[in-house]
Amino acid sequence: MVLEEKKTAVFQVRMRPSVKAAAEKAAAEDNRSLAALIESLMIEHLKAKGYLK
Repeated sequence: MVLEEKKTAVFQVRMRPSVKAAAEKAAAEDNRSLAALIESLMIEHLKAKGYLK
């Protein structure tokens, strides 16, 4: 399961400042870090597409 793995992989991404600002606001409203929000969204998408169980 994905959640049981240690978080050791690093991923960097460039994005528009407006997208980052909106994502930071969304993360703060969910009481989580930007990295946690992005990871959560990626997991949700990958599960929906069948790449993760």
